[in-house]
Amino acid sequence: MSELTLLIPAKKEAESLPIFLDELKKYHFKILIVLEEKDQETINAIIPRDNLEIFYQKTSGYGSALIEGINHIKTKYFCIINADGSMNPNELDSMFKIVNENNDLVFASRYLENAGSEDDDLITTVGNYIFSFLGKLMFNLKLNDILYTYVIGNTELIKKLNLTFRDFKICVELPIKAHRSQLKYTSTPSFERKRIAGKKKVKPFIDGLHILIGMFYLFFNKIL
Repeated sequence: MSELTLLIPAKKEAESLPIFLDELKKYHFKILIVLEEKDQETINAIIPRDNLEIFYQKTSGYGSALIEGINHIKTKYFCIINADGSMNPNELDSMFKIVNENNDLVFASRYLENAGSEDDDLITTVGNYIFSFLGKLMFNLKLNDILYTYVIGNTELIKKLNLTFRDFKICVELPIKAHRSQLKYTSTPSFERKRIAGKKKVKPFIDGLHILIGMFYLFFNKIL
C-alpha cells in the first residue's frame, strides 16, 4: 500500500476525524488531510499526530479540496475517503486489488449486490437514483451510485482530466470526464456506515440543483 495515498477532505470534522484516524492506524499507506487553514478546531484535533500530512486548500469547497489534494499527491494511486467515518477502510484492500487489475478507477457503490447503507435516507436514495439514471442516459456511464465519492484511482491519469468544479458537482464531473477520456473504470460493492458525528454536509435540494446544473453544463460542453 506504499503506492497509495488516502485523500481525506475534512471540513469541520474535529469530532469525527480523530476517531477515524485511530481506525486507520492499522493500515500502511500515506494520509493527506485537506482542509481550510481557518478551520482551527479540526486542525487542533489532529496536530499531535504523526504519519499524516496536512494540506491547506487555497480555495473553499469540497471540489477544491479534491482537486488540490489530487494535484498534490505523489503516489501512483489515490483514494478519496471521507473524514466522517462513513466509508469503511476495510474495503480498501479489495478496491486496491481491483484497480491493479488493469483498471484506472474503481468506484464504490452502495447499490450493488452485497452492498448497502446505514446513512442513506429516502431523499438521498431517490436523488442518487435520479442522478445515476441521468448519468446513464446522458453520458452512458456504467455506474449506479454516481454521487458516492469513495473512489480509488491512478493519480496521474486523474490529474489530466482537468477537473474544475469546486463544490459537490465534482461528484459527477469526475466519472463523466473519466468516461469521456476512455479511462477504464468499474464499480465494487460498498457498505456505508453511519457517520461518527451524524452530521451531513450536503444540503440535498440546494446541492442537488447545483449538481443537476453541472450535469447539463457537461452535457452541452464536450470539451474536457
